[in-house]
Formats: sequence, C-alpha cells, structure tokens
Amino acid sequence: MALREVVTTDAGRMATLAFLEALFDGAGAEELAVRLWDGSQWRPRNARGEPRVTLVLNHPGTLRNMFSAPSDLVLGEAYIYDDCDVEGDIECLFRVIDGLFARGFSVGEKLRYAALLSGLPKSSAPRGERQARLNGALHSRTRDRSAVRFHYDLSNDFYRLWLDRRMVYSCAWFGSERDTLDQAQENKLEYICRKLRLRKGERLLDIGCGWGALIVHAAKRYGARALGITLSGQQAELANQRIHEEGVEDRCRAEVRDYRDLEGETFDKIVSIGMVEHVGEKMLGEYFRRAWAAVCAGGVFLNHGIAQVFHKPNRGESFVQRYVFPDSELVPFSSMTTAAEDAGWEVRDVENLREHYVMTLRHWVRRLERQAAAARKLADEVTYRIYRLYMAGAAHRFRTGQLSVHQTLLVKPDAGESHLPLSRADWYG
Repeated sequence: MALREVVTTDAGRMATLAFLEALFDGAGAEELAVRLWDGSQWRPRNARGEPRVTLVLNHPGTLRNMFSAPSDLVLGEAYIYDDCDVEGDIECLFRVIDGLFARGFSVGEKLRYAALLSGLPKSSAPRGERQARLNGALHSRTRDRSAVRFHYDLSNDFYRLWLDRRMVYSCAWFGSERDTLDQAQENKLEYICRKLRLRKGERLLDIGCGWGALIVHAAKRYGARALGITLSGQQAELANQRIHEEGVEDRCRAEVRDYRDLEGETFDKIVSIGMVEHVGEKMLGEYFRRAWAAVCAGGVFLNHGIAQVFHKPNRGESFVQRYVFPDSELVPFSSMTTAAEDAGWEVRDVENLREHYVMTLRHWVRRLERQAAAARKLADEVTYRIYRLYMAGAAHRFRTGQLSVHQTLLVKPDAGESHLPLSRADWYG
C-alpha cells in the first residue's frame, strides 16, 4: 500500500511538471517558480536569477482544480482556500497569468493541454463561507446596505492596520515617489478641496464618506459645514468619534443614509470619492439626478470613481464581486459622463489618476503583508488572503491600463453661468 502511494505521488509529480512545462512555455514566466507539495521546484527554461514570485501547490490536485475551467474566480478561490500559496511579489503573478491568457492557443494546443490536464491528480478542494450572500432586488436600498456592510463593516481595526492614519480608503495623490502614504492621502484631501474651491461656511455633502477623513479636513482647514453619508454603521460611528476629537462637531457630522434619501437639503458643493462603483450601471442616471437636485445653482460636484477601459461582456460573477465588493459594477468612463450630462451636469474637468492608484495599492499590500499576523487575528486567514489578492490584482490592472480612476468636476450651470475661474492655477497654489 505504501509503495502504491509513492508510485502514485511520483506519477502525479511527473504529470504536474509536464503540464507546467507546456502551460508556461513562452508565457513570459521567467520570474516565476512553482514549488510542489513534496518540496520539489519547477522553473521555466528561460528563468534568470532568483524568482520574484513562487506559486506553492499545496496539494497534488491543485493545478487540476485551477485549470479545468480557469477564471479569475476559480484561480482566486484556489489561493484563498489554501489550495496554493503565493510567496514573494504577488503582483508579479498577475503579470504571468495575463501573459498566459493573452496567448492564442490553437486547437491542437488546446487538445494537448486537455490531455495533460486529464492526467493530473484529482482532489476535492475545501471551500469556506466567506462569500457574500445577499437577498432582495439588485440595488434596492436594503440590498445596497447589506452589500456595503459586507465589506466596510468587517472591522475598523482591520482596516486601521494597513490604511494611512486618517483611514482614507481610496486613491492617494503622490507629489513624488518619495511621499509616504500618510502624506499622499493628505495631498489628496487637500487637492479635492481645492478642486471644489471650498469657502468658509459653504455646505459640503460627501456621498460615501468612509471614516470621515475628508469632511473633517474640509471643516477644519476650510471652515466648511460638512455632512458625510455612508451605509456603514461602523464607519459613521468612527467618523463621528473623530469629528468630536477634532473639535468640529458644530460644523461636521456623519450619518448612515442612502444617497437616494436626500430630499429637503441643498448644498453648495458635493463630493463622492470611490462610491460610484457601488451604484450600478442602471442606477447611474438616478445617482447623478439625486446629486443634481441636492446642489444649488452654480454648485459643483466632484465625482471620483474607477472605470474599466472597455465594456466587458458579463461572464458570471467575478472574484471581486463574490468576495470583496458584492454587486459592484465597473463601467466605461463614457457611461458615467453620459449619465451625468443626461442629468444636466456640465463636465468641466477630467483627470485620470491611475498611476497614483498603482502606488496607493502597492503601499496597502505591503502594509497588509507586514501586518499579516495581526490581520489574521482580527479577521481570519481567508480574509487576509482575499484582501492581499484583490489589492495586488487591482494594482496590476491599473498599471496595465485595464482600469482607470477619474476625478470629474461637474457644474450645475446658473442661468448658463458656471461661476468658475478661467484657470486651474489655484488648484496648485
């Protein structure tokens, strides 16, 4: 019996090595190493120097599980549920995978891979229950609240481990590569307020205010009267605690409120940073109409959001939608501007900050990795892996231009007048 197990294991190892050799041949995998469950290691023939990233196959059946029907969801689940580990630069692994799937496979190659795959060992991979399970109509108020709380109510202490000291959970603005994350996030808050041209006493609405960093900055530095709204109870609680600590309760507050529940209040300026991704493509019109109705004539709206560069067909639930941001939808930037203009907004300025998001995400990944033990303790192993994987993948997609992030300054004309200066010079003063 023992001899049969050894033979089977050795046969499985040889089949795995043959599959790796065929799969990664010419796929730009020279920075990759693969370590098998028995400790042996494979590297491509064109490998040079030490590997930047090592994929660790924890079970003989890992590759068969990953590549029988490969998708970002299947590959992601293999990592978060411990079929495999990733050592080293996890972002590098996405470059290798992109290179793999960018290849054009002939019919003969596909048949060869299928034959090699069928010879790999089988195993049933355990799966956990970390994915989102939402009920109700898509983008109803109740379901949107559940989707937001699935992600943002995870644990304030967990996010505090790897975000900057203000806990700004969106793209920072780097004056140079030497800026710390704290400095870059302060730069971003200041840059937004300058784009809005905030003045003392003006009423500011922050849709999706997170843990309150922007409204506190606007109230403290600019004397604005700021309201932040979020669907996360934990975010609102911590935001109001910080508002109290900063001594700006008289002109700043955070509330748990849906953007669709803003009737009866008007503001001079509106800002939304990283919230539009949760709205849903079919709801973009209502989102921009609600903002339009909430701002006075001549008011401005700074909308900051991620867009995908082209419209991908819906091929089922993605890893991010199942495990990170349920019900989130990334649309082309043109879809957002069209919805904004249909609601009456005039587009006055657009800035793409995707390089800044690459740097931001890399800071987050490194900080999370350094705090891995604490993250596992505050959440669990699966959650740590989910966040490491999704942020590294996002960094790769921003770096390669698959994703972009835009700050769009919109104005509600006042009898045709924008009341905006002729130059942007004051943004950089």
